[in-house]
Order: sequence, then structure tokens, then C-alpha cells
Amino acid sequence: MDPSLQKLVDERSIIDLVGRYCWAIDNLDRPALERVFLPDATAVLGSGELQGRDAIWTRIHGVLSRLDTSQHVLGSHVVEVDGDTARSRCYFVAQHVRQSAEGGPHYVVAGSYQDDVVRTPDGWRIKHRLLTTIWTEGNPRVFAD
Repeated sequence: MDPSLQKLVDERSIIDLVGRYCWAIDNLDRPALERVFLPDATAVLGSGELQGRDAIWTRIHGVLSRLDTSQHVLGSHVVEVDGDTARSRCYFVAQHVRQSAEGGPHYVVAGSYQDDVVRTPDGWRIKHRLLTTIWTEGNPRVFAD
């Protein structure tokens, strides 16, 4: 494939990968999430580094399964491909809703995802993800037990 075309295909595939992460977590779809991360991926999703897909799933499920719904929206993607590795970053705004939460049902978190990704025989996969919170609004108690 022409190198310029390959670059566009890779960038689009990586943006799609990041979008599939959001669909997977908003639908609590573990098989879909497993198609986003390498088995030995690492992630920082708030506090401490998580080791492996199982730990990443456990953290996400533990937080989002308490909610009635969540919606993660992405934008401002920047992808830098270098052969079979790449760096990707984008902004997100995530709405979290729990109707029964004391103090109000809504909590919004906005921030960025910074990913190290690798090409595999099955397509691009996240090797490491860093979530950085930039701002929040609303009731953080939507996550309370």
C-alpha cells in the first residue's frame, strides 16, 4: 500500500479503536473491551497503574456497573504512527447517570486519554492508557455504593 494511504488507514483505525473503547465501557461489554487492549496492557484510570486486561475490566466494571447509564464522547484526536507502534491522544467528556444518587443524578468528567498502541495480527491494540481528568461537574456521589 502507498505509505501515505497506509498512514491514513492506520490513523483511522486507531481513532476507531479509541471509539470502540467508549462503546465497550458504556455498554459494559467485556468481550468488546478485550478487543481494545493487549492481554498484558497497563492503564492508569484514576489511581494506580492497573496490570492486564482483567484488572482494567475489574476497575471499569466496578465503577460503571453502579450507574444507570454512562456516555463517553471523544474529540480532538491526534495520532502519530511509527511503523507498528503509535501514540494517540484525545479529549473526552463522560456523562455518568445514577437516578438514585443522593445529591443529584449527574456527574460529568472531562479529560484526556493518552495511549501507546501497537499493531497486532488482529489490528491495533492499546498497550498502555493514561486517563487524565481535566475538570468535573455535578455530583461525584453517583459512584457511591
